Formats: sequence, structure tokens, C-alpha cells
Amino acid sequence: MISYIKGILEDMSPGMVVVDNHGIGYQMMVPMRGESFPKIGQEIKIYTHMHVREDDVSLFGFLSKEEKEAFELLIGVNGIGPKVGLSVLSTLSVYELKMAVISEDVKTISKTPGLGPKGAKKLILELKDKLSFEELEEDGMGVEILDTSADSSDSVMITIEGLVSLGYSKSEAAIAVNKVEDAKDLTPEELLKKALKNIMI
Repeated sequence: MISYIKGILEDMSPGMVVVDNHGIGYQMMVPMRGESFPKIGQEIKIYTHMHVREDDVSLFGFLSKEEKEAFELLIGVNGIGPKVGLSVLSTLSVYELKMAVISEDVKTISKTPGLGPKGAKKLILELKDKLSFEELEEDGMGVEILDTSADSSDSVMITIEGLVSLGYSKSEAAIAVNKVEDAKDLTPEELLKKALKNIMI
């Protein structure tokens, strides 16, 4: 099993990279969020997942362990193959995906091409028990504001509800509020203004 490949980025196109390692070019399918990839000719370390079928062996590449682990969780969902798994990670960051699953945000996950609301609901159903608030807090993602059992301030909850009423998804609202410093100490009006600025960025 190949855990990762470190070499020179030889070629890159939407959804695909080629990494040269000691004269061997490894072609990998990757999420189409290529803003973090280095330029062609530069060194790259890419974490890999090998997918084996009867008639095909494919290599998938990711810039972080977290992204690779998220992909493996996704393709573990019944009915979701590597193509849709990559599509999810091309649409959402790992952070956004985990937030959406935990908050059961069908709207955000449904943005993925090839998935739709029915597939999003199934994904949430199968993954929500595999993710926890504690895990995300350990990752430094700080999503306690989504936990309705936690002692969240009224202004935080009011602001999230206000953003949802404006048409934003629950996870989009929570992410925007999470970015506001000292959110729990602000009034709903102050927090709403700052959260909206974060969404517009």
C-alpha cells in the first residue's frame, strides 16, 4: 500500500496530477480545489489512496491526511464511489463537510454535482455517528456553537437562526459566526453584521 508520494509535480490539469518520483510518473485523480497545489516543477508531497476494481486500478491523491481520511469515509458510504467522493471534496473543504454532516445540513452537501438531496441525506445518515463535536474540537475547528446541548449564548443561536432565515445553510451560518472573535459577548445585531461580512469575503 502506498501511503504517500513525494516528488516533482510534472503535470497538472483539472482533477488530475502527475508526480515524478525517481523517473516514474504517478498519475493521480485529485479534488478540483487546486489553489493549494504548487506550480509545475516544484516538489510536492501527496497522500494517496489506491482503489482496486476487477478491471481498473486507480490512484487518488490528497494534499493532507485529513482530506484522504475524509475521502475514505465518503467512499465507505453505500452507493458513493470514488467519483462522487472526489466531487464532494471538490465542492466542500474537509471542515465544511464535517460541519455539514454534524449539523445535518442537507442543503450544503446537496451542492455536490452528482449527489442531490437524497444522496446527501444518505451520506449524513451513515457518517453522522462517525463524527463528533469532540473530534472537531481536537482538530481545532471549534464547532461547539452547533451543539444545541452545549451552553451557547443566546446571541449566537439567534444569529445562526437569523442567517438561516436569510437563506444561508446552517453550516454556512455556523462557520461565519465561528470566525467572529468573542462572538458570545456580542449582541445579536453586532454579531449578525460581522458574520455577514465573513460570508461576503
